[in-house]
Amino acid sequence: MALFYFLGGINHFVQPEFYLPLIPEYFPEPELLNLIAGIAEVLGAIGLLIPRFQKLAAWGIVIMLIAFIPSHVYFIQVGSCIPEGLCTEEWIGWVRLVIIHPILIFWAWLYTRD
Repeated sequence: MALFYFLGGINHFVQPEFYLPLIPEYFPEPELLNLIAGIAEVLGAIGLLIPRFQKLAAWGIVIMLIAFIPSHVYFIQVGSCIPEGLCTEEWIGWVRLVIIHPILIFWAWLYTRD
């Protein structure tokens, strides 16, 4: 899980153009939000590797994933297609929101337990 979030977090800095169009228009400062998301993912990943901080990092990841839900909803609202960006079938957007995202939240939650 740490590798998953570390690479995802780094990607926010390497390819911000992928993430920026996924941030709903009603959120201010999309560049700042993208940076915060990247930092949160990297710090969460590092925290998972340090036993003393593992539970705290896992709760942080759970909260972060919940905060990402508006982006998944927005992606569906725009027809699951960002011009010059990510385009999928609309059902894939729904699968990400209703199945994959809850699985990721559950996976992170498992790290909060003894």
